[in-house]
Amino acid sequence: MERLTLKTGYQPGVIGRVAQMHALYYYEHWNFGSFFEAKVASEMAEFMKRYEDGRDLLQTAVTKGQIEGSIVIDGLHAKEKGAHLRWFILSDVLRSQGVGTLFTENAMKFCRRNGYKKVYLWTFEGLDAARHIYEQAGFCLQREKIGEQWGVQVKEQCFEAVLD
Repeated sequence: MERLTLKTGYQPGVIGRVAQMHALYYYEHWNFGSFFEAKVASEMAEFMKRYEDGRDLLQTAVTKGQIEGSIVIDGLHAKEKGAHLRWFILSDVLRSQGVGTLFTENAMKFCRRNGYKKVYLWTFEGLDAARHIYEQAGFCLQREKIGEQWGVQVKEQCFEAVLD
C-alpha cells in the first residue's frame, strides 16, 4: 500500500471526489446511473454546508495526494434518531487492505466520545464485504424493504449499532 494519510474535515474537492468514487463503483457493479451520482453529490454538498467539527466527522484516506476513501458520521440528529454513518467507500487502491475496518473503528470511537447512543446506516443487500465490516463494528440488521432511494430497485437494509 502506498503511504496512507487519514485526514479529518473539509478538503478542496472532497464532495466531487466522494461522489465520483460512489458513481464509478456503483455503476460498474450495480448499474446505478446519474440519479445516484446526483443524489450522493447533492446530499454531501448539503451536509458540508452544515458540517460542524465535534458533532460531525468526515474522514478521508489520501494516497499520493488523492482521496481514495471516505466515511462520514452525520451527528445532526444523533440525540433523537442516532448518528448517521454515510458515504463509506474505498477506491480499488485501498480496498481489502484493512482501511475499511480502520475507518469504522475511528467512526465508532468518535461516536462514543460524543456520547452518541446509537449509530445507523442504510445500505442494500449484496454488499457483503461492507456488511462484514459493519457487523464487525457492532452493527446489526434491523429492517429490510424493497426500495428505490438509490434510483434502482434493491433490497434496502438498515443497520444499527447501540453504543455503551
